[in-house]
Amino acid sequence: MKIQLPQVGESVTEGIIGKWLKEVGSKVEKFDPLVEVVTDKVAMELPSPVTGILKEIVAFEGETVPMGAIIADIETNEQDSKKAASTEDSVVPNINNLGTTGVLLKDTAPVGPTGSGGQTNTGGSTAEEFPEKSQIKNSARFSPAVLKLAQEHDIDLSLITATGRNNRITRKDVQSFIDSGSISSSQENSAVESIPEATQPISIYPSELNGDQRVKLTPIRKMIASNMVKSANLIPQAWSLVEVDVSGMVSRRQSIRKEFKQREGINITYLPFVIKAVAESLKENPLLNSSWGEDSIIMKSRINIGIAIATNAGLVVPVIHDADTLSIAGLARSVENISTRSREGTLTVDDVRGGTFTVNNTGVLGSVASQPLVNYPQAAIMTTEAIVKRPVIVADAIAIRSMMNICLSFDHRIMDGQEVGEFATAVKRRLEVVDGNTPVY
Repeated sequence: MKIQLPQVGESVTEGIIGKWLKEVGSKVEKFDPLVEVVTDKVAMELPSPVTGILKEIVAFEGETVPMGAIIADIETNEQDSKKAASTEDSVVPNINNLGTTGVLLKDTAPVGPTGSGGQTNTGGSTAEEFPEKSQIKNSARFSPAVLKLAQEHDIDLSLITATGRNNRITRKDVQSFIDSGSISSSQENSAVESIPEATQPISIYPSELNGDQRVKLTPIRKMIASNMVKSANLIPQAWSLVEVDVSGMVSRRQSIRKEFKQREGINITYLPFVIKAVAESLKENPLLNSSWGEDSIIMKSRINIGIAIATNAGLVVPVIHDADTLSIAGLARSVENISTRSREGTLTVDDVRGGTFTVNNTGVLGSVASQPLVNYPQAAIMTTEAIVKRPVIVADAIAIRSMMNICLSFDHRIMDGQEVGEFATAVKRRLEVVDGNTPVY
């Protein structure tokens, strides 16, 4: 059975294979975690849909593949599977017979080897993953696993004794070479052989001579980078800022936080109040809850608000579905739930699917004004900034108030400043009327 990369959402077109949790030839039970997949929205474990033997891994670790592409083959016929798993070459498939993996994103260099049937062209790999070195001049003889391990340790494969079938170098051969302590001499020799004589005195990265450090990108950071470039290049974005007096909201939260903690077991933050105001304002201003459809504007029937959450692995945007149907308390529970699971890395595909508008809270970092990039293909994104006490004019008198900026970035193809201004004003109005009588449940 061919295993495909599932579709996460309309804005997610590709994913990066993070780590295979099963080896070729191993038994796989239905619903067993099969592979870790990273997108710009979520890092997730893909479970096996069937019970059988993992016959072939088609998309390798570090490889970028489109949603719906075939990434593996699970043999449900046990007899055939055992036969396939009995040979050493079945542990790592021959790079010349990869089968179909789908086509990589156009104009994007692949992170690892890809194929669409027939022979795979390893020359299309990025310099980051597979540098142009003498060690891979005959890369067709080496499996992707061997190439990757050799690259990670800067090893010249011509120095390794092959023990595999048909005189092939196996991953075990590379690991034994590393364990033997011969890696230093390998690096010295390969350094001379891999660089053309005419270019040896020139550093490709001169800053490294000053002790600068190059940090390898994580899969999720690569995906974030790709999505942000897409947003910046495909969406003509404009920006708006509105100042909001949230003194009443601050007072209301302070008055209920102890009781809420005892009742719900979680802290009440300002974010649920903001999400409530946003959800209700989107009903009045549906253009903000839409997306661009080239020949039309797609008005969304549901209000699904994505919440940008920073994790150790990077930024993720889980979604609160039908946010307009929830109370402030219900939104608080939802925010706590998705925040916890985001940081634990236990989000599911459904948790990141179907977002129609995004809210980001840069205020927790002390920011007072920001210009976020729209979360493609949505129409707009809003940030809430730090709440700051300062003197303002109230009823012709100077008063100390808690002030907060809300910043909006929007797709100027879909809407103009008037629509954005009306939405921002609606959010402002709802936040400024929060007081001691505002219902939480």
